Amino acid sequence: MTQVLLVIDMQNDFCLPDAVLCVKNAMGCLPKVIEAVDVARARGIPIVWVIREHDPEGIDVELFRAPMFKEGKSSTVKGTPGAALVAGLEVRPGERVVVKKRFSAFFDTELHRVLQRMGIQRVVICGVQTPNCIRGTAWDAIALDYPQVTVLSDGTASASEEVQAANLHDMRHVKIDTPSVAEWAAQLGSSAT
Repeated sequence: MTQVLLVIDMQNDFCLPDAVLCVKNAMGCLPKVIEAVDVARARGIPIVWVIREHDPEGIDVELFRAPMFKEGKSSTVKGTPGAALVAGLEVRPGERVVVKKRFSAFFDTELHRVLQRMGIQRVVICGVQTPNCIRGTAWDAIALDYPQVTVLSDGTASASEEVQAANLHDMRHVKIDTPSVAEWAAQLGSSAT
């Protein structure tokens, strides 16, 4: 089954402890995200880096975030250090970057069209934050009829362990796989994709 690894929002403004939109456990999942990226690269699985980038004035953010920008608490502004991938992660040649403005990586982006052209049947997701961007992307992958949707349980993070557990529980009830990175790697066996 042809698959892709989506790495979502592993950016300084979401991961660093002093960032405005820090996801409490983001740095805790970073080693597992790095591991997932390494597994994908070793197995020839394409990687798509999904990032947020916003206008400095916040004209393209959700309405609920607009006041933050007006108060000078902007985040993931294009070209700023906050929008950069957190240390330990980097886009390599041949890996695609998709820029989003909302929770789901599919909403108003080219992601679905790109994955269709690639013949992707399994969408594997890691990154932050589980109840928002991870869940939104997983739900849209289901709505778009991808045959298999996987969220890496230890390669994702939430504000608390309780929130993480509740969201993974909900996803399992709609047949989203939630293996650990090690379990996902074991499922791959010696196959390339």
